[in-house]
Amino acid sequence: MKDMRDFIVEGEEKGLVKRITAEVDWNLELSHIAKLNEEAGGPALLFENVKDYDTPVMTSVCTTTERCAMIMGQPLDASLTDLYAAWAKLGETLIPPKEIDKSEAPCKQNILTGGDIDLYKFPVPQWYPLDGGRYIGTAHYFITKDPETGWVNLGTYRAQLLGKDKIGTQFIKGKHADIMLKKYQAMGKPMPCASVIGCDPLLFILGAARVSASVSEYDVAGAIRGEAVKVVKGETVDLPIPAFAEIVLEGEVDADKFMEEGPFGEYTGYYSGVGTDPRNFMDVKCITHRDNPILWGTTVGRAVTDTHMTMALSYGATLWEQLLQMKIPGLKAVYCPPEGSGRFLAIISMKQMYPGHADQVLTAAISTEMGAYGLKTVIVVDEDIDPWDIPRVMYALSFRFQPNRSQVIKRGRSTPLDPSLPIEAREITGRLLLDATIPYDWKQKPIPIELDPQMVERVKGRWTELGL
Repeated sequence: MKDMRDFIVEGEEKGLVKRITAEVDWNLELSHIAKLNEEAGGPALLFENVKDYDTPVMTSVCTTTERCAMIMGQPLDASLTDLYAAWAKLGETLIPPKEIDKSEAPCKQNILTGGDIDLYKFPVPQWYPLDGGRYIGTAHYFITKDPETGWVNLGTYRAQLLGKDKIGTQFIKGKHADIMLKKYQAMGKPMPCASVIGCDPLLFILGAARVSASVSEYDVAGAIRGEAVKVVKGETVDLPIPAFAEIVLEGEVDADKFMEEGPFGEYTGYYSGVGTDPRNFMDVKCITHRDNPILWGTTVGRAVTDTHMTMALSYGATLWEQLLQMKIPGLKAVYCPPEGSGRFLAIISMKQMYPGHADQVLTAAISTEMGAYGLKTVIVVDEDIDPWDIPRVMYALSFRFQPNRSQVIKRGRSTPLDPSLPIEAREITGRLLLDATIPYDWKQKPIPIELDPQMVERVKGRWTELGL
């Protein structure tokens, strides 16, 4: 799979993608159809007849584990934790992107500059009634480059349509794009930037992932795919552009220039602010796109949508990978529920091997690069409980968890999107570490109730006879 069109073809073959041919209004109707379809566990939707436009809109690409598995080239019946393990294994050997000639790159089939630039030519949806406007960048990513090291970063940040040649850039403090922007600011220069809308879905997932600083998401994508991502030079920016992208916006961001942006219905199910705020923006200098391009968007909003599944996959896989890198023995599996956006809650199962082992795993989780940002609750369970088996996790929290063994960490880095904190105080969060294991050091442990193995086999042999 190299692009969005490969996803559509394969998805249709497997019954995971559906085309909507009836006319749908870009103003709220499209998003509401997509959202209700997602809540019903429906397929990815390709809206082919958007009112006032010829360009189709793709939604709900990553909403289910099944489609995430397809994107990663894994069996369709894989669980999220199976995908975590595959991610960690496949991503071990990085493969850098391969530059190809522009003549081979479909993203260069149409090149618009100057007076031809008009972002309103695309069917950008109005997603929710209280949104501050139309958001062109929901299932997209920005490409930026570190001016000192040349490190190329892909990062997903919301992008509001602010004018025919301007889009918002909500580069959150401390994120990689923000770090790079500050370097350009110190140099007195605007930062070259590109927004990619419609691509190999794996690149969008990686754009939302917590890939370590100095590592390019292109390299990780190459590792997971088993082959280099094909890229081409930008028309007006010295950045590697995915050759098979649907729509590419090239431009620059000036750290000292602002436009009013927001509000926006975030993945937490709430608005991140009460009104508009001055934010940096991207001044679009060039648009390139394929013939008959496809605009990809996601409903965001309350769980579970593309955003939640993407984060549950990428954040969970990254947390698992970083825990494994710590060489802590006894780790069995980790699960970051999509309902928590993969960010706020992590459940880890483990085989205890020494006193204090569970505490070590709990504190290790919030000490990883991924867990240090926004992770609020960590639950550790014994090896006999699968972390994705929520009823069994609830059993452990009911019968093995003891509040006196929990830990409360009062200060940790928060995300500005966390609605459990006041809007004006979202920099610091507390953390709750829950030990739902039977302590290793107990000399007398609870005696479990177990079935007799021989009787189990005997009963199974009579199952049909018993009419069961």
